Formats: sequence, C-alpha cells, structure tokens
Amino acid sequence: MSKPKVIFLDAVGTIFGVRKSVGEVYSAIAQQEGVEVPPEALNQAFYQTFKAAPPCAFPGISLTELTDWEYDWWREIVYATLAKGGVINQFPDFDAFFGRLYQHFATPKPWYVYQDVIPALVHWQEQGIELGIISNFDSRLYSVLEGLKLKEYFDSITISSLVGAAKPDPQIFTSALEKHQCSPEEVWHIGDSLQEDYSGAIAVGIKAFLIERN
Repeated sequence: MSKPKVIFLDAVGTIFGVRKSVGEVYSAIAQQEGVEVPPEALNQAFYQTFKAAPPCAFPGISLTELTDWEYDWWREIVYATLAKGGVINQFPDFDAFFGRLYQHFATPKPWYVYQDVIPALVHWQEQGIELGIISNFDSRLYSVLEGLKLKEYFDSITISSLVGAAKPDPQIFTSALEKHQCSPEEVWHIGDSLQEDYSGAIAVGIKAFLIERN
C-alpha cells in the first residue's frame, strides 16, 4: 500500500470522545441549574434527536452569522432532547442551562483523546504525511482541539458548518482536498461512521478506513 500524501480524520468518535455519556454531561450541567434529570433517559433521547436532525451545515450563511446559526442549531437539538426525555418543564430557565451546556462542550473538559491517536499522528508526521480533519462539527472544534493539545498536529481543519455541506456530501471532501491541492487518489480518510466517513470518502475516490470505538 503506497503512502498517502494526506490523511484526513473525523473528529468526534475517531480522535476524541465524550468522557462520560452525553446524558451524564447534560445531567451534571442541569444539577448546576438546580434541576435533577435522569442521565440514561437523556442519553437515549439525545441520540434519537441528533440522528433525526438536519446536518450542521448552513449554505449561503456569512461568517458573521455562522456562530448564531450553530448556536440555534444546537439549541433546537437540546430542547428536543429534553422534551423527548420528558424533563423540559423542569427547567425554569432553559436558555441559561443551554448557554452553560454549549460553552462546556467548547472546552476540553467533557472530552478525552483516544490512547492510540497521538502515537499515530506522530508516526504519520514523521513520515512526512500531511494531516487534516473533516468533521460535521461546528466552530467550537477549534477550541476543543486547542484544549486537547491536538491542533498542532493538523495542517487543515474542515467543518461542515463552515463549508455549508456535511459528510457524506462530496462538497466537504472536495473542500478539504483543495486545501492540500491534491487529488482523491493521494488521500486516505479515517472515521467511525459507515455512511458519513467510509461511504462518503469512497464516493469521491478517497481510500477510506472505518474505525470502531468502544
């Protein structure tokens, strides 16, 4: 197998994950607002809501509007999660809770880096391979990567909210390729989603690898 010019990686679920379950994080932040909610029910409700949500991508939106659109996109998901979990009426000030939650996920506190990631990144850099991220995340990814001391390893970061297209849409892969001025045949992509990462990359001619995290 010939060495690629660039290796792209997905972010959440591939290079880092949530320390606890999403439901546990929601429950802990809710406690700070004086609200007791069951983490197991919220965790299930979140993944059902998140899966049904439209992509975190906003074509035609200016950079000055982007953070507001990202914030509102996540606000709707969190509100729907609490409603599905049957606890939305327990929050006397949902916006205060959401603001605290949203900011929390912009820090490294709820995240952890998988053990095999740093050795792999260092190994690839030593081989002269360029590294990039392609993620259906929002602009908080920059601060998360900075906080986790990962940003220094990557030559490019491509996010769906900024591109206006989310994986598996070919546009986000094309945008990442343009940053490295390379063809799909020169690239590998590694991710944890069969549809978004593996199938999305294969569709544009990129060699793809599917990773399974526990």
